[in-house]
Amino acid sequence: MAGKFVITRGKDSKFYFALKAGNGEKILQSQGYADKRGCLNGVESVRKNAAEEKRFTKEVAKDGRFYFTLLAANSQQIGRSQMYKSESGRDNGIASVGRNAPEAAVLEQLDIA
Repeated sequence: MAGKFVITRGKDSKFYFALKAGNGEKILQSQGYADKRGCLNGVESVRKNAAEEKRFTKEVAKDGRFYFTLLAANSQQIGRSQMYKSESGRDNGIASVGRNAPEAAVLEQLDIA
């Protein structure tokens, strides 16, 4: 199964995308965008930057769980992962973004949640 980007609209009326793996698990979540065009540009930025390992930052939360962020060339955060219990889980998440993002379809679910 291939991954997919799912674009939604939040209660705040902003647009968000999530990259989901082929199994449906969310592996990357975006910030909120004021308009759909900005959100789609964010998707394209993920596709472009996911192939470069140096664009990922590996982080540890205050509670000891692990996560990563994906940065654009200008060092702006494009997306953030879920929390993982282990470093290896986080690293597998990074690899999953790299595998899924380039060819992922874009689906819109724009009913306000």
